[in-house]
Amino acid sequence: MRYISTRDLSIRCNASQAIAQGLASDGGLLTPFYLPRLPNKTLEELKEMSYQHRAVYIMKQFLEEFTVKELTDYAAAAYGPEKFDTPAVAPVRTLDNNTHCLELWHGPTCAFKDMALQMLPHLLTASLTKTEETKTAFILVATSGDTGKGALEGFRDVARTKILVFYPKDGVSQVQQLQMTTQEGGNVGVTAVHGNFDDAQTGVKRLFSDKNLREELARRGYFFSSANSINWGRVLPQIVYYISAYCDLLRDGRIQPGQGFHICVPTGNFGNILAAYYVREMGIPVQRLICASNRNNVLTEFLRTGVYDRNRSFYNTISPSMDILISSNLERLLFSMTQDPEEVRGYMKQLNAQGRYQLRENVVNRMKKIFCGYSCDDAETKKVIRQIYEKYDYLIDTHTAVAFSALEQYRAETDDDSPCLVASTASPFKFSGSVLEALGVEPSGDGLDALDQLAEKTGLPAPAPLAGLRGKAVRFTEEVEKTNMADAVLSMLE
Repeated sequence: MRYISTRDLSIRCNASQAIAQGLASDGGLLTPFYLPRLPNKTLEELKEMSYQHRAVYIMKQFLEEFTVKELTDYAAAAYGPEKFDTPAVAPVRTLDNNTHCLELWHGPTCAFKDMALQMLPHLLTASLTKTEETKTAFILVATSGDTGKGALEGFRDVARTKILVFYPKDGVSQVQQLQMTTQEGGNVGVTAVHGNFDDAQTGVKRLFSDKNLREELARRGYFFSSANSINWGRVLPQIVYYISAYCDLLRDGRIQPGQGFHICVPTGNFGNILAAYYVREMGIPVQRLICASNRNNVLTEFLRTGVYDRNRSFYNTISPSMDILISSNLERLLFSMTQDPEEVRGYMKQLNAQGRYQLRENVVNRMKKIFCGYSCDDAETKKVIRQIYEKYDYLIDTHTAVAFSALEQYRAETDDDSPCLVASTASPFKFSGSVLEALGVEPSGDGLDALDQLAEKTGLPAPAPLAGLRGKAVRFTEEVEKTNMADAVLSMLE
């Protein structure tokens, strides 16, 4: 399969080149030339398979130059029992007849980013060999909380890689910060940026386009790559878990073959819900995609009006991984909706120059047939956590609560009670303080103290990767101004 840039159809490469590069040379996002369809017979076979075997089959459709044996070995290493605390890997929890929760937080960092970032290092290192790349990949990551730790853990001590993560100072939870700053590994680095996530993400893009910096890296035997969801190697494993969830629902008789259902996703950078959209395009009977946002509701307004406008106040919320105003993966959706790289390039130029763009009316109408957007504030988020816990005896985190709020709003507005799969993106213990407050309990301390308190309140064990943070030494305390992020890169090369 060939991959093309969202901004220029003449830029083409194979899968290993797309994964190794991370970003197209023109700044566009590398995207499959087409999406393979999954026939019903295939789904019947997949529903009886393990998660690992489903991953191999689905990824092989997009990774033609990778052998089945290679992908089988990668899936076994990425999704095995030493990484995930359940054999199901991404289990589906049914709350009632029409509401199902896809738990994506059973991996080593207790967040959905593990689903992709345990696989990506295998795909990237193999891609370096397949492309005959002799330099070491210097991986840059901007994180709003979960991607950073997932990438650090995935690439820890992986040969021929260095990884540097930038996170917004005071813009992640204390547990998220501890997870990153205590990270082990000889090839890892972590730096706080004075600013918000969008500042960090914009800064990383600036580093990628810094010709002098790239030349300096090349002189020292390195090249830039990405572990953010702009890299196709991040999006592909996310496609797997939505198809896997559908197979589980079929297998367990929760839905019937061909029966339509919705998917509701809490999202900031649009990568997670984009994967759900691709699944729909591959033939899975997804009817509506419900996009859930917190108070930073730029996506909600965009899906309703067709106007993307980041010129607005930025809010730090209790769902920090969604505190984003520039949703990078939206570019791939624009390309799919318009099929016109020149039009996409124009939108991106407007966003860069003016901070906003407006879609053509027919594109907006096409988008509205599939997507709808809803948002909620912190007070509503806490209310939903309490409601779900009291009604179903089921504990959710602050991001998943935003999704349940969106689903509730959708059902109230449309009177549509069709089956819905809600993406649960993080363990509630990653945000213990806020979850405790939602349950009417005043946290007695910060970070790990709240973790213990939530375990005592609910009778649920704190996940081992989070409980194990206690007593770990902080390794990284570096901070940098958003205009000086190149300094952090160069310091890792010394």
